Amino acid sequence: MGKQKGLFLIIFITVIAIFVDFLPRLDLDFGLIKIKRDLKPRFGLDLQGGAHLVLKAHMEEIKEEDRDRALESAKNVISRRVDLYGVAEPVIQTSKRGEDYRVIVELPGIKEINQAVDLIGKTAQLDFREQKEGSPSGNFLQDFEKTGLTGKNLVYSKVVFDSKTGNPQVSLEFDEEGKEKFAEVTGRNVGKRVAIFLDELPITAPTVNEPIVDGQAVISGDFDVTQAKNLSIQLNAGALPVSIEIIEQRNIGATLGQESIKKSSQAGLAGLLTVILFMIVYYGKLGLLADIALIVYALITFALYKLIPVTITLPGLAGFFLSVGMAVDSNILIFERMREEIRSGEPLRRAMEFGFGRAWDSIKDANVCTLITCFILFNPFNWSFLVTSGMVKGFALTLGLGVIISLFTGVIVTRTLLRRFLR
Repeated sequence: MGKQKGLFLIIFITVIAIFVDFLPRLDLDFGLIKIKRDLKPRFGLDLQGGAHLVLKAHMEEIKEEDRDRALESAKNVISRRVDLYGVAEPVIQTSKRGEDYRVIVELPGIKEINQAVDLIGKTAQLDFREQKEGSPSGNFLQDFEKTGLTGKNLVYSKVVFDSKTGNPQVSLEFDEEGKEKFAEVTGRNVGKRVAIFLDELPITAPTVNEPIVDGQAVISGDFDVTQAKNLSIQLNAGALPVSIEIIEQRNIGATLGQESIKKSSQAGLAGLLTVILFMIVYYGKLGLLADIALIVYALITFALYKLIPVTITLPGLAGFFLSVGMAVDSNILIFERMREEIRSGEPLRRAMEFGFGRAWDSIKDANVCTLITCFILFNPFNWSFLVTSGMVKGFALTLGLGVIISLFTGVIVTRTLLRRFLR
């Protein structure tokens, strides 16, 4: 019964993987739960082509304690502008080495690099607007007018917590000029909304409860700590303007990406077929069952790439092909252990169980070491003393994901198939 349940689980997972692999889009409606996902493969800059920009943030006029926040604000503004531009799967990350602060931007699919430079190179514009007289039209741009109070009058914004309820809030502090302007704006808008715009887009529109004359205000609302932090970062994008200088820009043609995909696919397919043929020739029926497990591995891996989703790059493909080799290596260790047990006089069934048990230590140690290396290369916490390159992270992600899946297919799937079909 256990063998049948295991085989049924493998078949079920494989069918789901095939379904995801060949489905371009997922649309499911279960009444209250609706799932809509684009399942098209996502390719990185090196395969799809596009623009690569490295921007240096000049922090000379920013206080030491505010520089990390200013860099995060710049990244936040650039991310929002890229999203409005409609770039699919952009990679935007910060880099800090000593006194060198940078923002690295990769825009797949962008052909006109000058448009990308114009899009992200300008300084963020933050301003406060009051509601016009008359009935609202529903259009923020039409319902609110500028007050003359802008981001240059905002000293800083930070997350605080209500002493009574403990709910997160966003506090604002203005300079002397901003203090006077804010007092005038809030004085004539009690009971009305004052909107805050960033790059001509409304980010919040709180209601004024009373005139604020001390230059300090608090924005409260139904948001959690993460939302309050994001709002504070958006406000600081105007309060802490950072001079941005583009120090590197490259335009990668789509033809190079297509050629890379073609050659990588051909090389990967040739290697996979060679491995499959070797396993059948050298191990016979055992090799055939291992090849079936390898095909299951490939189907599950590609399905997870689409579901997570994983942006596929050329180093990422290298990580995938390396993980295929490690998946086969697990089977080879198991089969050689089985042969040793058979040579020592054990019957086939006992030799198979002993082979899996005694090969597990070697498989576990090798894969744990690889996963530790993947963790270091992926650098999920962006430690400055480790590699922060996006391409290296792509390699680490696909390799680490492949190793985890190979543990399932190389041990569980192969073992179930051998128990069920080996005679």
